[in-house]
Amino acid sequence: MRQTILAALLLVAPLAAQQSKDEKITKMLHLQFTEPRAIVNLITSYNVQIQFNDSMKVMMLNGLPANVAAAEAAIKLLDVAPKTVELTVYFVVGGDNAAQMAGTPVPADVRDVITQLKGVFTFKEYKMLDVLTLRTRTGSDAETTGILNSGSPPRMSQFSVRNVTVGDDGVIRIDRLHAGLRIPFVRGNEPGKSDYINSGIDQSVDLKEGQKIVVGRSSLEGPERALFLILTARVIQ
Repeated sequence: MRQTILAALLLVAPLAAQQSKDEKITKMLHLQFTEPRAIVNLITSYNVQIQFNDSMKVMMLNGLPANVAAAEAAIKLLDVAPKTVELTVYFVVGGDNAAQMAGTPVPADVRDVITQLKGVFTFKEYKMLDVLTLRTRTGSDAETTGILNSGSPPRMSQFSVRNVTVGDDGVIRIDRLHAGLRIPFVRGNEPGKSDYINSGIDQSVDLKEGQKIVVGRSSLEGPERALFLILTARVIQ
């Protein structure tokens, strides 16, 4: 009799273990940095059901134990602290008559770029009109503006990005960068009222940390002068 009971137990044990592997489990995970909505489509590929709350940064996983474990491991890889990137854009004016050009002498840290510009364009003089710097976390947008004079309304510089990412190879990608000037003008049919014309560059850019690149050139009040935009970036953390 004892041998019969022992044999029965030995048969039941593997079945119970197999049954536990086939039973679905539910696990709640709290994310520190990443919004659940941003990664939910990736995690569903692990054959788990997902519920999430962005404001609480909580994800509920339901599925087979092995699938839940694999999904949890993937979430831990994705839930990392974003890097902070500092972006600086130099607004440089090129022309032939320095006396008629607004701005200050070009700083030493971008004179090598000015030397390259002189080899490509015929402008004899270059002056620094403004410098704008902003810091943003990867995955976020950012914008900043500057005031160029004391006019009413004043001329303004502007710099914005829609998204910034840093690749494994260290390349910094800036999506939908805009840099340029807001130039006031008086409406002809409405004396005393003014509006702004936006002038500048809109594009996406890839560059390495510390690299200085000319992201664009636009005419400035005619062909005699041009606005050049020089961009540099560095990762803070």
